Amino acid sequence: MKIPLLALALLATLTGNAAAFSFSEEEQNEKAASDAARQRHASLLATPCKQALKDKRIMVVVGQRTAKGMLSDQGSFSAHFQAIDKRLKRLGLNSISQEEMKAKVEEAAKKAVAQAEIDAYLNNDMEAALNASKKMTSDFILRGVISSRTGYNQMVRLPEVYVSMSFTLTGADGRMISEASGAAESYSNSDVGGMAVTLINEQAEGVVARLYSDYCRKAGIGGKNKK
Repeated sequence: MKIPLLALALLATLTGNAAAFSFSEEEQNEKAASDAARQRHASLLATPCKQALKDKRIMVVVGQRTAKGMLSDQGSFSAHFQAIDKRLKRLGLNSISQEEMKAKVEEAAKKAVAQAEIDAYLNNDMEAALNASKKMTSDFILRGVISSRTGYNQMVRLPEVYVSMSFTLTGADGRMISEASGAAESYSNSDVGGMAVTLINEQAEGVVARLYSDYCRKAGIGGKNKK
């Protein structure tokens, strides 16, 4: 039995529409967005001040804001620390390890960064931050605070978790150098800590590049060449 020409035309139209809505266009858009992000990061990192950061010490403190208060046990944020640390090392910075911080805490009577100081710093107590910085002999302190909120998305009829992470870079003198943030959302996944690690791995390149660029600019590096 012959297929009518009208049916063939309709089939061709449907096939054409299916091709038009293939994943290739979405993949191209994602690739374009990814390429644009890489270009932005490269632009931020282009400022020639890595030599000024070489071997500088940075103290990374991570906390999670909850309804019960700030979670600040640094041992709970090892994965977050590692994800940030490897980006900082690319810039030549020497991060103070969590083991070193823990050892200092255990030597509280011998010039230590006590847990109370970490708690105070995560809660914006700059005096405590200065004390911690001096005791750890760090040049910078990077504070990362995880926040989350939950809800129910009526459109997809699923529980929703929104996770954000804010970063604040300060100097040893307490002077704020830069702020940056990232955010992500997930349906049905209530593992805030795990989502925060994913968030860091996905967005840390841009966050660290922003912090680096702001430091270079405020340090007066990378401007017009002096004669």
